[in-house]
Amino acid sequence: MNSSSDPHTGAGKVFLIGAGPGDPELLTRKGARILASADTVVFDHLVGEGVLDLLQPEAERIYVGKEPGHHELPQPEINRLLIDRARAGRCVVRLKGGDPFVFGRGGEEIIDLVAAGVPFEVVPGVTAASAASAYAGIPLTHRGIARVCVLVSGHLTDGRCELDWAALARPGQTIVIYMGVAAIGIICEQLMAHGLDQATPAAAVCDASVGSQRTVVGTLADLAARVVRAEMRPPAIVFIGDVVALRDRLDWFGH
Repeated sequence: MNSSSDPHTGAGKVFLIGAGPGDPELLTRKGARILASADTVVFDHLVGEGVLDLLQPEAERIYVGKEPGHHELPQPEINRLLIDRARAGRCVVRLKGGDPFVFGRGGEEIIDLVAAGVPFEVVPGVTAASAASAYAGIPLTHRGIARVCVLVSGHLTDGRCELDWAALARPGQTIVIYMGVAAIGIICEQLMAHGLDQATPAAAVCDASVGSQRTVVGTLADLAARVVRAEMRPPAIVFIGDVVALRDRLDWFGH
């Protein structure tokens, strides 16, 4: 399906582009080039405002953001929108925060594009885990401390967060939780109940890579309470593991 990385082919095509964590300078050169030529841009809630400034003024902008308790468009309608615009001969960009394939539903959209016979291309982006890690001074892995990094979704479904707690509670790894702020109390309680030491360092980072970035640091035992006191809201990402203790020495952005 990858006929060309040039948006000016004369035929409709969809580009799934990862917008990165917020700072427009973290967008890839390829993503920026295609954005600047797009006819239609279908974008998410977590796309930084500076990224949208790269669009040409006449580009059609369609917001389809998913916020807690409110989805602008159901996913099947978003998929149909991409197909219809591409079939009309437009260069369509599906712009997602972070990376399209990391909790971004990029695979779901591509499945429908393939079924419809619509050409597409994926342009990866800097995902929240690596961006927040770098900007908060919390390495995902570190020799002698963590050789494993696990990415999970902490999204609540009917008030529950169903994860493999026994696997997550293993020592020597870094747990990175997307969409975990609302469930942070449940997550910490379950990890402790399954054997992870309550003194394990933990942190939550919101607005990674931009000037409003904030980081709350604590332990498994008290992080939930600290997040509540800080009135931290999404978009935020949670790190749990001994690597968090390195932040005091590695926090270049906060200093």
